[in-house]
Parts: sequence; C-alpha cells; structure tokens
Amino acid sequence: MAAPDTPAETFKRALSHAARALAEQPELEVVFGSDGPKLAGGILTLPHPPRDPSGNESASLRGQADRLALRLANHDAGIDARMRPADTQAAEVFDAVEQARVEAVGSEFLAGVRDNLDAALVTRLEKTGALRILEPERAPVSEAVALLVRERLTGRPSPEGTKSLLDLVRAGIEAKAGDQLDALTATAGDQALFAEKMREVLRALNLDPGDGQGEDASDDPGDQEPDPQEPDADDQPDEDEEEEGGEGSQSMEGDADDQSSEQERESRPEGAPADPEGDGAEDGPELNEGQQPNRQQTADDGRAVDFYRVFTTAYDEVVNAADLCDPMELERLRNLLDQQLTLLASVVSRLANKLQRRLLAQQNRAWTFDLEEGMLDTARLTRIVTDPTAPLSFKAESESPFRDTVVTLLLDNSGSMRGRPIMVAAVCADILARTLERCGVKVEILGFTTRAWKGGQSREAWISAGKPANPGRLNDLRHIIYKAADAPWRRAKKNLGLMMREGLLKENIDGEALQWAHNRLLARTEQRRILMVISDGSPVDDSTQSANAALYLDKHLRQVIAEIEDRSPVELLAIGIGHDVTRWYRKALTIVDVEQLAGAMTEKLAELFEADAAATLARRPRQKIAA
Repeated sequence: MAAPDTPAETFKRALSHAARALAEQPELEVVFGSDGPKLAGGILTLPHPPRDPSGNESASLRGQADRLALRLANHDAGIDARMRPADTQAAEVFDAVEQARVEAVGSEFLAGVRDNLDAALVTRLEKTGALRILEPERAPVSEAVALLVRERLTGRPSPEGTKSLLDLVRAGIEAKAGDQLDALTATAGDQALFAEKMREVLRALNLDPGDGQGEDASDDPGDQEPDPQEPDADDQPDEDEEEEGGEGSQSMEGDADDQSSEQERESRPEGAPADPEGDGAEDGPELNEGQQPNRQQTADDGRAVDFYRVFTTAYDEVVNAADLCDPMELERLRNLLDQQLTLLASVVSRLANKLQRRLLAQQNRAWTFDLEEGMLDTARLTRIVTDPTAPLSFKAESESPFRDTVVTLLLDNSGSMRGRPIMVAAVCADILARTLERCGVKVEILGFTTRAWKGGQSREAWISAGKPANPGRLNDLRHIIYKAADAPWRRAKKNLGLMMREGLLKENIDGEALQWAHNRLLARTEQRRILMVISDGSPVDDSTQSANAALYLDKHLRQVIAEIEDRSPVELLAIGIGHDVTRWYRKALTIVDVEQLAGAMTEKLAELFEADAAATLARRPRQKIAA
C-alpha cells in the first residue's frame, strides 16, 4: 500500500493543476526547484513550497505560479517583440505594465487568483526594497506605473502595503500622464492596441521610446548609448583565443526567434533586478540586443546613464558539476583532492568541530509546558497516578534559531586560483557543508568562471557583427552548481573534485556571478539567507576590458554589492585571499595566506550565527530552560 502524500506533495499537485488550467495548456510541464519562479523552454519552474502549505507564504507562491500561467494564456510574444521599446528604462516600464495587463485580464472573474497575485506582488516589492524607499526620486518608475495601471484595469485599490510607494509618486505621474493612463482601460483586451496606447504613456512621462522598437531597433548599441570614454575597439588587434574543445558549446543563432527574448524576460526570479543572469543558453536573446542589466548612476535630469551591458547570453551556461565530466573522472579528481589535502583536511575538521560546538551550544533546549498537545511531559505523570481525574500534560521544544537558515558559498573559479588556493577552497567548502548540515543549516556551493579565455563565442559574434562600440560583456559565462541547497552532502561530495580539473579555471566576471547566487537565494523559502563569497582578486576578462571603458567590470561589481547590501534581505560577506576585498564589501575579511582560509570561514560564520542567536533569545519570552 502506497504511503499517503505529504501536505507539501499535495500542495505541489494542486498548484500544478491550477497553473495548467490558468495557462490553458493541459500538457504544461510544472517542476519545482531552487531557481524558480521562471518560465523557460515551455517549462514552468516554481520554488519549493514552504514546510506549512497552509501558511502565509503559500499565497505568495500561488501568486507566482498564477502570474506566469496567466502570461502564457494572455500574452503574445510576437506582438511584444514588435512593440517593446529599445530604450532600457522605457522597456522596463513597458514590461511591468504589460504584466499588469496580463494579470488584470486573466483574473477578472477569479477572486482567489486576484488575492494570490496581491500576495505575490507585495512579497516581490518587499524583497526588492521598493516598499522601504522614502524619497520619490528613488522610487522605481516601472513598478509605480504598473501599480497605477493595475488599479485602473481592475477597479480595485492596490494591495495593502503598497500605499507608501504609491503616495510618493502618484501625484507626479498622474499629473504628467493621467489621461493617457485612463485611455489604457478600454484596450486591455487587445495587446497590440494596448501597446500603442502604452507608448503614448511613455512619451507623456518623458520616456519617449522613439522609432526604434522591438526587432526594428538599430543593431548597433553604440548608436543608442554613446560613451565619451569609449576606447577605439576597432584599432585593437584580435587576440588568439583558446578553444573549449567542443565542451558544452552551442552554435550561434543569428536569427533567434521572438520567443527566446520573451522567455529570458519571463525567467527572472521574483524580486530579481531586470537583468540577464546567464541562466541557460537556450533562452539567450538575440545578438546586439543592447541588454543593460544595471544602471550605474542617474544624471541630474533623471536620465539613466552608464549602463552595464551584455552583448549576448546565447553562450552562457548554468551547469551541474556532474555534467562537466564523466563519473569515473569525477571520482578520480575527488580522490586526488583528498590525497593532496589530507593534512589540511584534519586542520579544517578540527575548526569545523569547534564551529559545530559553538553553534550547538547556542541551541539551548527551551521548552513550553502545560500544553494540550505535543510531547508527553513524563515529569508530571505522578500527578495522573495520584489524581486520575487530572488531564495529561504535554510540552513542546522551541524552534532552533538555525533550522530556518540557508548559506551559499560562492567560490571564485578563475585561473588565478589555480593550485593550492582552489584546493583549500574546495576542502573548506566540503567540510563546512558537512558541519552546517549537522546543525540543520542548508548549504549551497556554487562556482563561477568563463567557458573560454578572451571571449570565446561571444567575442566571435561581436567580431562578426562588425565590432560595435561599447558592446558590454564579451565572454561566455559558466556558472557551476557543485551542491544545491536541498542536496545532502553525501550526494554532492564528489562534485567538488571538479575544481581540480585541468582547464576548468579561466576568467572571472564577479558582478553577474554575485547576482546569480543572490537570485538563487531570493528564491529560497528560508527566513535567513547568507551569501559568502571567496575570491582572490578583482573581476578579470581581457575581451570585455579591452572593448569597454576602464574598470568596466569593477564598477559593475561595486554596484551589485551596493544593491544587495542596501536593499536585499540576503546577508553578504566576503573573504579575500591575498586581495583586499574590504574596499568592496562592508562585511569582509582579507587573509594573506591561503592556509588561513579555513579559520576565517569558520570564524565569520560563527560570528554571524552567534549574533543572530543572541538577538533571537533577546526577543524570545521567558521560558523554563532544560539542563
């Protein structure tokens, strides 16, 4: 007889059926993973449900599923590609308002779906920090306009919690484009007419999309965003490039269809900035699309300037470590790692055991007594014997302050880490993952590098396109998952041996790697999320640096760090090996010798958990503490 489904499995099945019904696609594949929510390749990926599906978090998860399903049913990618503005800021507003239209049309007669969408909206705005903004000039225009359009299309006020954001910008936006926003209501059922009216809204807001839109836009991003500091890229000699030997390579598709670009936009996790993360080469946009993931600064007149761009994501990949080499080779590499680090492993093990003792020492067993259900309180059984009419007494143990925590270790896999540094980083990550797992803390281990030296296929595509100025990032990203947060340590142990593979470690583009790891954490349901970065230097990619302004990758890294530290619930800290990372990160430590890495990692993690445990105990009501 089969065991009954758990509440989580029942919730997943119900959510999958609801998504297929809303999408009007009975065969839609719905999966659950840590990289959701996203819609890519015809597959709807959703985050894992919370432990208690009846809690408040489940409404937000249902809303995430509903908004993507409604997009499948009520959105035409071809129309969107033709009508979407080429200007980045205008495109962000256009996308946000189109999503508001999709949700309003699809939920018109479905009150439960509207409630789910409200919960998902508030959760997303909280994660991005939009609801904590106090100055009108810092408010995200795209979200504000979308909220105003949402009110008009649904006839309902915006969800509770968004009032503070709307109060900052409502008067200014409606003074400029109130009439144009009102005109959108009559065209909600026709995406093409709605897009035409939306372009009038953009012009009223001084976000004039101009004549270049969708596929008709200029192929040369340099024509759109001239940079007075741009180098003369055409005068630079082409450098010989080291090939990947065909490993994981893909053919360049110069005529990528509209759906590729559309799926890339839909695959952004909730709360993530509107930028490409390189999550899968199959969803890459067309070349020369002029993607500009992050805005560096704003001019006095409000225009966005100095963008970080990606020339193409068509050759980027996010790959599991086990998929990069065969099982026998992976086992050989793991044995090699163990042999070379026997002495170091014993040192790290002692430090890890010390960390475990420090963590477990804070997990005091606090009990609540005289409950109607829970664990039977055997200390009070004598009362039952002496007085049979007395009721049974139960007790319950308080929740551990560390159980609802996930830690991501993001390891620099660049060529400068070759040799002992990468071996030390691998064994430290391995043993710390095992230690934290014993304490009930989930650990994810990620690595970042590039697929080629000096540009790879991205650079070749740029050369074939005539070397347009200011191309942005010109290399093929490789983001590696050594251990997923939900995977037990025993299954992922062999994967860390991959770092010993000759030819794996190449160049490092830290900013996008940090965004990728951060967005994976945002998709997690744990209450506390910690991201630890291990690196030995600044971002380095010869191809990108030679074709763009000075310190191009460095500036992007600084901006990504600032966004996470100022606006994200994720706790970020970094350890630099022979490199002063305190110039970038607020919580950071620099070590001179790689042998100090194990001690630095354990000490920093212990400090974080001890500080959190002290705060938790301070907030907890007084209880009897068992010895």
